[in-house]
Amino acid sequence: MANNASSSEKYLETAGPANIVPLIPPTDPNLVTWNGPDDPQNPKNWPARKKWMVFVPMSLYNLLSSMSSATVAPALSTIGEDLGFPNNTLLILSLSVFFLGSAIVPLFTAPVSEMIGRVPVLLTMNVVYIVFNTACGAAKSPTQLIIFRFLAGLGAAGPYGIGSGMNSDLFEAHERGKAIAVFTLAPLIGTAIGPITGGFVVQYVSWRWCFYVISIAIAAIQIVGLILLRETYSPVLLKRKAARLRKSTQNHNLHTEHDRASTRLKTNLIRPFRLLTTQPIIQVLSLYLAYLNGILYLMVATFPDVWTGIYHESISIGSLNYLSMTIGLAIATQFGVRFADKIYHRLRAKNNGQPKPEFRLPMLCVIAVVVPIGLFWYGWSARTSIHWIMPNIGAAIYSGATIVQLVCVQGYLIDTYQVYAASAMASVMVLRNLLGFGLPLVAPSLYGNLGFAWGNTLLACVAVVIGIPAPLLLWYYGERLRGLSTYAKA
Repeated sequence: MANNASSSEKYLETAGPANIVPLIPPTDPNLVTWNGPDDPQNPKNWPARKKWMVFVPMSLYNLLSSMSSATVAPALSTIGEDLGFPNNTLLILSLSVFFLGSAIVPLFTAPVSEMIGRVPVLLTMNVVYIVFNTACGAAKSPTQLIIFRFLAGLGAAGPYGIGSGMNSDLFEAHERGKAIAVFTLAPLIGTAIGPITGGFVVQYVSWRWCFYVISIAIAAIQIVGLILLRETYSPVLLKRKAARLRKSTQNHNLHTEHDRASTRLKTNLIRPFRLLTTQPIIQVLSLYLAYLNGILYLMVATFPDVWTGIYHESISIGSLNYLSMTIGLAIATQFGVRFADKIYHRLRAKNNGQPKPEFRLPMLCVIAVVVPIGLFWYGWSARTSIHWIMPNIGAAIYSGATIVQLVCVQGYLIDTYQVYAASAMASVMVLRNLLGFGLPLVAPSLYGNLGFAWGNTLLACVAVVIGIPAPLLLWYYGERLRGLSTYAKA
């Protein structure tokens, strides 16, 4: 008994704080694990219907969070007049400050979800989101609106890192393509349809209802989540299983191999920072995703300048042009993401059925060329002498290329970091949301000095410099980098 009682201490932490190497023999009678590879309690073995009943509500949280980030874009001029914003930069800040909050929170919520579970963190953060998003609608001054938007962004960030973690919990590598597409498509669709909703609400009701409508919708999804969401994180489920067995058998020596690692709050909170500062894979891909995301929200913020400024459309009719982004996303999801999946499965078959994260990179290389094409098209066609459909086509090309890039990058990171996928994506979200916060703020000076044509040309050139070399380098050196990592699955 004495040996069993001390078995929870027989672990060694290696170079990375997350790699726990069990020194106990695999036949330890007190070690609680799944009952074989086909254990139905293991989330990866759940029926497909049960997996999607959990994953879809979480994706809806993601969709509504992104809708909230963009719904007020067509209402900015009205908000500025009503609340008395002193300048345009501060007005755009009230839109983009949402992402500053979203950049911070995943660094804490993702690792905490790897300690206490995905569902409690997700539901708690959504309550924070509902409260402060509603408060935005009641704001009486620019300062109040900016502060409430920041706090709403903190709450809305709940699904960002956790969604990738749940994907890793539920799906095997060869099954992840559709799930990643759904999770990635949700916020991008929200970004596109949010401003359409906002355009009609602000013109026919009030800008305050841009916030109230989203709060009502997220409250409804919260109720659905309380019914459908189930915990998916295996270490937490195994800990619960061990607790039930200790109670039923009165054997207090029962434990799991994750007990010590998952209860270290400090280790869990530090992990995303360590991933961001020590993993070249995350550093390179997070920079690229951040740039794509920043341009997307810069586009969202400046769409009204094109349609109401250049083409002189009303706010509501002008907001309908956001449909071009939705169409681009839909086409890319139907064809681009499926083609990326086919390439992955073909390369996997050639590798004797053994998967590699690098098999998601070829499509990333191809679409990296399409991204600047969309930006060139959008920028150079936004003028009164050219039909309004042309900049819409450019926006559709860019948004469609962006979702394919996001799906490939997220798939690569989830395949690489597996059990720490939530922390890995939280690390990526830092730069992604910081640029989502910062790039729209430069829009007035960027387009004011260079115009839409040359401003988007500059953005496209930077996309070429970042986007094309990154996947090529990872294709040749990614496996070596994974082998050196104490967090990645080599």
